[in-house]
Amino acid sequence: MREKVRRHLGKVLTGAALAAAGTAAMVAVTLPGTAGAGESGGAGGGTRAAGQAGPGPDAAPPGVVERAPAEAERGTGRDPLTEDELGRVEKAALAGRLSALGENVTGARGPQRLSIDLAEPEAGETDDPDAPRRADVAFYDYRNDTLVTKTVNLSTGKVERTDTQRGAQPPPSRAENAEAARLLIASPLGAGLKADYKDATGKDLTSPDQLELSGGIYRAAPGAQPAVLDACGTHRCVRLFSKVRNGPWIDTRDLVIDLSARKTAALDRG
Repeated sequence: MREKVRRHLGKVLTGAALAAAGTAAMVAVTLPGTAGAGESGGAGGGTRAAGQAGPGPDAAPPGVVERAPAEAERGTGRDPLTEDELGRVEKAALAGRLSALGENVTGARGPQRLSIDLAEPEAGETDDPDAPRRADVAFYDYRNDTLVTKTVNLSTGKVERTDTQRGAQPPPSRAENAEAARLLIASPLGAGLKADYKDATGKDLTSPDQLELSGGIYRAAPGAQPAVLDACGTHRCVRLFSKVRNGPWIDTRDLVIDLSARKTAALDRG
């Protein structure tokens, strides 16, 4: 297995080894746990013994599962945004030209949603219990490589502020990681990833859904990448951490996917 992997991407890594090998060009990410399904909390004999003993005279009565309380339509103060608020905020933020002219990571109409967060109180509102709740909605518009953040008043439903930036690159969303993996799988540079997946599972890799993915933004540095990646930072470029579902990590850190140009490239290992 070790010799097969060396012929492809170089190595299949444990989660700990991969996390320790991150580079300064990456946005920090937290890797999912690597615990396997085979872990157990004790020996089988102990489980059987407990079953034979049965409940003692002081045992607690069986638990009762109660239905979770219904979520309110609107939160108050610094409460997390409710599902209803999330939907209303996104709808308000997408109204107008951004929805009609923007472009998401797959090239479809409408910008790519990155995040929706409760906005910080404005000056003078910190101690006001009746201060309006606001939400910041961040989109990336692939049509012109801009980060658009809209602040929506949750009481009025109106957009109070719009901020547009070029060169600002928040961490990639789940949808962007999936699209980056899709482009990589379809690229000749994805041959090693597919070969390593085949070695690990005996199956063909055809879809991002077969992987657990997290990613970080890559920014160009002078002399550190092939010329095709020189625009990274202005373009939205991603390096992936790729893991077989319920299996090992596959090292894809030397591969960069330019989501704006829809191209892939390999960094120099030297």
